[in-house]
Amino acid sequence: MDRDRNKALLLELQRAAGTGNDRCADCGNPDPEWASYKLGIFICLNCSGIHRNLPEISRVKSLRLDFWESNLIEFMKNHGNLWAKAKYEAKVPPYYYIPKSRDCLVLREQWIRAKYERGEFLDTQVCQDPCSAGSREGCLWKLRKGRRQFQKRQFLLSAREGVMKYFTKESKGPKAVISVESLNAMFQVDKIGHIHGLQITYTTDGQTRNLFVYHESGKEIVDWFNAIRAARYHYLRTTFPNVPEPELIPRITRNFVKEGYMKKTGPKQKEAFKVRWFCLDSQERNLIYFKNPLDAFAQGQVFIGRRDEGYEVRDDLPERVCVKKTKPAITLVTPVREFVFLCENDRKQREWMDALNGVITQL
Repeated sequence: MDRDRNKALLLELQRAAGTGNDRCADCGNPDPEWASYKLGIFICLNCSGIHRNLPEISRVKSLRLDFWESNLIEFMKNHGNLWAKAKYEAKVPPYYYIPKSRDCLVLREQWIRAKYERGEFLDTQVCQDPCSAGSREGCLWKLRKGRRQFQKRQFLLSAREGVMKYFTKESKGPKAVISVESLNAMFQVDKIGHIHGLQITYTTDGQTRNLFVYHESGKEIVDWFNAIRAARYHYLRTTFPNVPEPELIPRITRNFVKEGYMKKTGPKQKEAFKVRWFCLDSQERNLIYFKNPLDAFAQGQVFIGRRDEGYEVRDDLPERVCVKKTKPAITLVTPVREFVFLCENDRKQREWMDALNGVITQL
């Protein structure tokens, strides 16, 4: 009897308006089915797995499958997600990346550990200013040219100087000096093949350059990621002092909206179609292509403007283009020329069409 009554009370708490309990306290996923009865929060299945690895801090139960004692129900009633947010996220810096459910494990795990295990954002903590937080020095494993192996390299990030540098053992000076203005970072665990894989991109001589790095420590790689974000935030806040914060935050770092293989032909549209790896950067409105996913330099890029500027995406081939084997096609129309791509199947064609149209229609 108590079991059914307590389960009903718990589910009522989870759905209660104004508590924040209807979404996971850590990643925002709707309708969480689990809870930490030591922290008094409602969480999703994926985040509950991370909490299980923090037994000194958190203990989890299923809302529906486990028995809840009356004293635990009362504890959950007196706490909840909004209470926890006010306590454990009191001083989250504006540049700190708060992961969502779709983000990789290392980001979600370190966010949870930072909040509850290390107490980094408690009201008693002193927030670092972005210039200080955006300065960091240490070693990362960087993929060598030729994509064969990773080598340890020394990296130096300075928000004050507005640069990131890295050094090789052989070089007296920095191997590269990267301006924070074009610096970007995103986690790419599948592409890099490491659970802590981070892709750093920047522009040099008008060309997109990639660095693929990782660190054995999840905390270290996430700290590097947020240090890059702090440096970027410092640059943006200094360069655009009048831009409102909600407009500035999304521009700190970004993920590609879509990546994958397509085939492309050349400018005459008579050349053979060649397989290339494409990355769509909606913020910079660029479709960048590489010979291989882990190439350091792009082979080229296509700027994508707005529809009223003459940009359009079609799901067919131009009349003069012939292919031996029929594949779903995409024609990207620009004021300069038409770019023709072939997709592996109809689903991928639709995904690329939707992604490209999303960039064309954005202001």
